[in-house]
Amino acid sequence: MADLLAQARHDLAIANRIVSHEGIIDAFGHVSMRHPNEPDCYLISHSRSPELVEASDILEYTLDNVPLKPLKPGVRPYGELVIHSEIYKARPDVHAVAHHHGMAFLPFCNTGAELKPLYHMGAQIGVKVPFWDSRDEFGDTSLLVLKPEEGRSLAKALGAHWLVLLRRHGVTVAGKTLTELVFRTIYSYRNAELQLMTQAQGMALSPLTPGEAKLAWERNLEPRPQARAWEYWSVRLKKAGAYPAGGAKKTKPVKTRAARKTKRKKR
Repeated sequence: MADLLAQARHDLAIANRIVSHEGIIDAFGHVSMRHPNEPDCYLISHSRSPELVEASDILEYTLDNVPLKPLKPGVRPYGELVIHSEIYKARPDVHAVAHHHGMAFLPFCNTGAELKPLYHMGAQIGVKVPFWDSRDEFGDTSLLVLKPEEGRSLAKALGAHWLVLLRRHGVTVAGKTLTELVFRTIYSYRNAELQLMTQAQGMALSPLTPGEAKLAWERNLEPRPQARAWEYWSVRLKKAGAYPAGGAKKTKPVKTRAARKTKRKKR
């Protein structure tokens, strides 16, 4: 059997590197997942650019952002941990969260223009993409989400949705699984790029109907397309020499007497 925590750390390192390699998250952004063994805890790297994250960088936190183990000297946490922890508190169905400042989203974050699903993969933005404006409750800030009350406010704005745009800041994405999160993080970004390109033509948008969006959403999240996309992005990492080292070690199965006899016969 695989060590669930070791496998989760490895998968989270892969997820960090995928969203970086696919051009979504640069030096500033972070990806987390709910702890596989402790639902009231979560996993996230220490403060490091996602492109560089290794499984050994992944730390364990309670939902009050208390590390389960003392941090080593020189290891610093991300500043915006409350984005992740407060969403996990508010949404038991969320098992992975990403926050980034991808350039394709920033025009929407600045103007407040509505993001719409424009192709079948873009259905992953969900029924609606709400906005959160830190000025409404907190006035002038650094724009970073640093205080628990700011994180709670953001989680409230996300509500039952799967993306929330932070005015003049960036986007936060949620998923039921880590694979789904990566899928949504990438294709919501591609949809934003498509909307900008379409608007640049000066033509009217032709978004999906609610029925089309629902059917495309459900189809995209089936096991087959999810596995196909994860395999594609993982292989691209490997070809680029950017795949993280390690992985969960599996215990060797105990061989029965019958199995040993069968092996000897084959010889």
